[in-house]
Amino acid sequence: MQILIYSATLILSISMILILLLNLTSKKSIIDREKSSPFECGFDPKSSTRLPFSLHFFLIAIIFLVFDVEITLLFPLILSLNFNSMMSYMPTLIIFISILLIGLFHEWKQGALDWTN
Repeated sequence: MQILIYSATLILSISMILILLLNLTSKKSIIDREKSSPFECGFDPKSSTRLPFSLHFFLIAIIFLVFDVEITLLFPLILSLNFNSMMSYMPTLIIFISILLIGLFHEWKQGALDWTN
């Protein structure tokens, strides 16, 4: 057990020393305006480098991520069906799916799922 603690301490200390050395040696001290500007074939850019971003697309992506994470939370419930009784499993599953459906209907009523706007 002591060998494991010593080796973990050694690995942690070496990692911290390497991170510290990297941070000390990699900092830029001179900020150049030309180097921080966008580069376009050696010439100044003809137009703005900032492209317009659709906020509606961003909201749809966030909603997708939230529901995707919630769907991945359903997988352990399916796997735990073998170990639990149906009396404890079904109320948990019904509550979880009803929360998902309430969230979906709320987003639908708010108009966040409409692509025509």
